Amino acid sequence: MSLAGKGVVVTGAGNGVGKAIATHLAAGGARVVVNDLDADAAGAVAEQIGGHAVPGDAASAPGAEALVRRSWELLGDVEVWFGNAGVERGRTLATSEEDWALSHEVNVMAHVRAARLLVPRWLERGSGRYVVTASAAGLLTLLEGPSYSVTKHGAVAFAEWLSATYRHRGIVVQALCPQGVRTQMLPTGGLQDLLSHDSALTPEEVADTVWEALADDRFFILPHPEVGGYYAARATDTDRWLAGMNKLQRKLDDLAVADPTGGQ
Repeated sequence: MSLAGKGVVVTGAGNGVGKAIATHLAAGGARVVVNDLDADAAGAVAEQIGGHAVPGDAASAPGAEALVRRSWELLGDVEVWFGNAGVERGRTLATSEEDWALSHEVNVMAHVRAARLLVPRWLERGSGRYVVTASAAGLLTLLEGPSYSVTKHGAVAFAEWLSATYRHRGIVVQALCPQGVRTQMLPTGGLQDLLSHDSALTPEEVADTVWEALADDRFFILPHPEVGGYYAARATDTDRWLAGMNKLQRKLDDLAVADPTGGQ
């Protein structure tokens, strides 16, 4: 699709993948609203790309409404929404109630709340595009990331529901599911070492894949194509896949015994 002149919002765009996507879209002619909790980061990116900074919480109900309404004011309309903001909290079953709640709010409900506001207008117009930044963890799982895995599965499920419900009425929904990206959220230590055969991409490489995917409306955007194979294996032989994941977990357990400090 041509993004020339289109009104686009990217949440979580102060750094990492969101920043790279916003930069690529602006270079392609889009009029971009840059959202992030970090107001300074959002402002810096907006200035760099000639966009509009609208900092704030894209996950809460009041925050989502404020962001959408301000974006309508600045852009006239929002034709493409990139729900990119996400959090990872807690690495064990002992993950706190607060971290589970925050993960659900940001990784799932932010999409629900934005869609409630955007979709009615898109239905009237007969077009609109919602891109959910999920994760390979939303198709597979992330060892040492229970709340992240569960809520990213929820993000993918909501994207599937949106697509199945509204695609015949002109709304395109896509789910971005990278595996490893060189950002602050990239796992470090034992887990990343075990997964090192699948290389971590730069945010810019992920943005390039997103740009290509906008042309063919594919649902899954997979910057790591191998994730598609893992996903198919998980679906067709779940017990074998789970056994393989448990084998990785046992290796992590062995690493933890050998180095209880985690390399610190």
